[in-house]
Amino acid sequence: MPAEQDEGKLSRRAFLSKSLRWLSVGVLGGGAGLAATRSLRGDTVWQIDPDICVQCGNCSKECVLTPSAVKCVHAYEVCGYCDLCSAYLRPAAPARDTAAENRLCPVRAIKRTYIENPYYEYTIDESLCIACGKCVKACAAFGNGSLFLQVRHDRCLNCNQCSIARNCPSGAFKRVPAHTPYLLKGKWREVQEESG
Repeated sequence: MPAEQDEGKLSRRAFLSKSLRWLSVGVLGGGAGLAATRSLRGDTVWQIDPDICVQCGNCSKECVLTPSAVKCVHAYEVCGYCDLCSAYLRPAAPARDTAAENRLCPVRAIKRTYIENPYYEYTIDESLCIACGKCVKACAAFGNGSLFLQVRHDRCLNCNQCSIARNCPSGAFKRVPAHTPYLLKGKWREVQEESG
């Protein structure tokens, strides 16, 4: 073989040595990246900031779990125990009763219990809630905003790349410190700060 061609070629030993060096760099870099990702996931969890959530309905459709790990939460300290609850009743409902055609929630996750005339208590059955956000949107628009969506960490898988977060139009779905995993809504946060 002419000398000119030998200069551009690596010997077998040089090729193996160079390949092993690049392989070890790749393995070490990948291991460091994996360790950093695990550390990040261990210190933070996914949560919804209720003050910027727009109740788009993506939480019910995008979660890898069925039903979603996101649930409606009720801040009882803020609730007015209304007779006419916009989160419970459909707009222009024919009657103010518990009939299916009058309810806003598609899965009957909101329960209404009579307290005294004209007051009712509304509770969320989280096992039924699908996180559609219809009740939250209605409560924010026509009520006092005592309902909001939150990720329930006893259900959430804490996916590294959450599909809900990727599709959240308002950026409300974000990572928060694991030692304070729940974000309270503005009015409820104020009530909690005053009482605590």
